[in-house]
Amino acid sequence: MPDTATIKQLLEAGAHFGHQTGRWHPRMKNYIFTKRNGIHIIDLEKTAVMLAKACKFVRDTVAQGDTILFVGTKKQAQESVEEEAKRCGMYFVNQRWLGGMLTNFATIQSRVDQLVRLEDQQARGELARLSKKEVGKITEKIGHLNRQMGGFKEMTRLPGALFIIDPIKEKIALAEAKRMSIPVVAIVDTNCNPDEIDHPIPANDDAIRAVKLICQKIADAVLEGKAGMATIVPTEVIESKAAGEAEAAAAGTAAAGAPAAQTEPLVFTPEED
Repeated sequence: MPDTATIKQLLEAGAHFGHQTGRWHPRMKNYIFTKRNGIHIIDLEKTAVMLAKACKFVRDTVAQGDTILFVGTKKQAQESVEEEAKRCGMYFVNQRWLGGMLTNFATIQSRVDQLVRLEDQQARGELARLSKKEVGKITEKIGHLNRQMGGFKEMTRLPGALFIIDPIKEKIALAEAKRMSIPVVAIVDTNCNPDEIDHPIPANDDAIRAVKLICQKIADAVLEGKAGMATIVPTEVIESKAAGEAEAAAAGTAAAGAPAAQTEPLVFTPEED
């Protein structure tokens, strides 16, 4: 199991602060501990439990060979999303969600191919024969495309799951994931509807430290899933090989015994005649 954040860590990160009591979603009632000074306080015991479940799901998903797409375009999440996604070798979106990224994946991939081609031309020095103005335009375009798609330009197939920070802000990403039947793990604040999320993590999605802490735990789960994938697959192969050898040995024994039973009467029959 990946290490889950303790209640103390969540408390120190400010994960328990929700929105004002007037801005809440009734479906979040089960995750709210109390209200103080007009602000809802999230029950961190439930947060720790839900975070542990989400980490287990992420670990199992990665262990099966799937990828996780980190999504967080709000200012409080951009840096943490990029840093933790890179640390665990996963893809991310932290600037702007491109409409149709999941539902129209082929079109988005064609734009990614354009970016890769331009970067290849730049790396090979093919832009040197162009004018300064043209080189400037292409360099600016590469920078723009990288800001939009740099976090997922190597993603050649749909991800196994999305990790979203603030599903209200990322409502288009959530809608596309649901349409494509891609599971979603998300940090849900007191103004969100947790029923829309497959694996909700009730916590403050506006505190930079809280977002960073939960991103770290999800990234740790990804790394553990990768380690599990490396150790589990050979074991299965060994077990399969051993089972195959056992079956072959059993079949060989049966085959060796069958002719002996048939040849014995043939040896003595001529003598009896």
